[in-house]
Amino acid sequence: MSKKTGLTATKLLLYIFFLVAVILPLIRMFVTMAETDVMKLLSSARFKEVLGNSLLVSATATLLSVGLALVLSWCLARSNIRFKSMWVLLFTLPMLIPSISHGMGLVVLFGTNGVITNFFQLSSNIYGFWGIVIGSVLYTFPVAFLMLVDVLKYEDSTPYEAASVLGISKRNQYAAITFPYLRKPLIATIFAVFTMIVTDYGVPLMVGGQYTTLPVMMYQDVIGLLDFGKGSVIGLVLLIPAVIAFILDVVNKDKGNQSYSIKSFEIMKNTGRDVFSYILSAVTSVFVILPIAAFILLTFVKKYPRDMTFSLDNVARALNMNAGQYLLNSIIIALLVAVAGIIIAFAVAYITARVPGRSSKLLHLLSITSLAVPGIVLGLSYVLLFNGSIIYGTIAILVLVNITHFIASPYLMMYNTLSKINGNLEAVGATLGLSRANIIFDVLIPQSKSSLAEMFSYLFVNSMMTISAVSFLATVSTRPIALMINTFEATMMLECAAFVSLLILTINLIMKGGINLYKHRLQKKV
Repeated sequence: MSKKTGLTATKLLLYIFFLVAVILPLIRMFVTMAETDVMKLLSSARFKEVLGNSLLVSATATLLSVGLALVLSWCLARSNIRFKSMWVLLFTLPMLIPSISHGMGLVVLFGTNGVITNFFQLSSNIYGFWGIVIGSVLYTFPVAFLMLVDVLKYEDSTPYEAASVLGISKRNQYAAITFPYLRKPLIATIFAVFTMIVTDYGVPLMVGGQYTTLPVMMYQDVIGLLDFGKGSVIGLVLLIPAVIAFILDVVNKDKGNQSYSIKSFEIMKNTGRDVFSYILSAVTSVFVILPIAAFILLTFVKKYPRDMTFSLDNVARALNMNAGQYLLNSIIIALLVAVAGIIIAFAVAYITARVPGRSSKLLHLLSITSLAVPGIVLGLSYVLLFNGSIIYGTIAILVLVNITHFIASPYLMMYNTLSKINGNLEAVGATLGLSRANIIFDVLIPQSKSSLAEMFSYLFVNSMMTISAVSFLATVSTRPIALMINTFEATMMLECAAFVSLLILTINLIMKGGINLYKHRLQKKV
């Protein structure tokens, strides 16, 4: 009886968590929206213009981002180029810095006084439509790449071998085999990338200029004008693509994943293909590294471009403006989010994967609901619900909003891990007089160490670099360091902003490196 009571109490606590952290904030936002003349706002010329801007820039950037990711995935999965792990690391570096840093990187390189602008004496600048597109591609193509590279890596070669024996041309093989195989992953990737771009305000805030997008309009109305009603309406509009992507993900989940033997591709020698793969990988890596190199240049010269002598003045200036304290805030928030997020995600995954029942299915749905809520919308809804509460204006609300924002992916990692472990363990344990706690701590956690490490890394890294949800909730004393980038850029202190971006990148690289080393040691013990 006590075991059942403990499980019921855990379920109840998790329901309360998702009610307070996800459902109630959204309901509060919708209530605030009802106080605004929605039709007047939606029919206004300004809103239509900004909506058109967002859709056009998001569609363009999505096509370029997914196209680049697909070709790069093919290069790594279907060619004989060497150092594939190195290429993967280089391609995914942009995932370790905030989106606003990518926008700032473009300003540093191609702005009116940018490094490349000055070097080549260019008359044009990066601000506007193409600036947002390029920054969004840099920000999102690593995500698309990771979603697609495994799909190609684990594709079965048997249908292609059979088609070749039958004399079917390569073009027809692509139409009949490759395209149907990639269709669902491509659709999921396109919607995921589109949602990331259309709800991001970091890149357009930096390089948009007069070209305003919906998230920037929402940010300006809420932060600048305190118009929460208008912000809520825009938040609802931004929810639509995210909800569509969420529904598609749920509908396509676990389809076509039958267990069967997969025969890997035998990659034949093809010099032209390999040379193309090397060139594209190298060019992409250069574009990834250029902003980081520019950050280093600006950080460690006295004053670009007037005085290029080595100096630590910019580091000192940033530290004098409390960069050290804000970095500590970010690390504390990231660690708390990682630890608490793992506990919550593991508890939910255990119940949904290993305790069958209707309540478990409902808990699963609640756990992945945050996938459909953009960070900027979540941040606004938290302002409306928690304003005046005991946690408002504290580190606690930043931890809570980040857990809510990022918990879905770690939960799904652990759900998949626990689903693969023998489902009869609890029954056998009960026969031997072992409690669920014994099974969890003595069997399940030891077998899930690699997934737990990956969950910790995911939560920590994303909490270090997020700006969307926390931008509405941070105070002067609780501000994470990522929010300083916009502050420094607005006051023309690009050197300090570059230093902050390097700090975030360095911390995240150390974390990722440590976690990868830990996972490597785990594999050696197996």
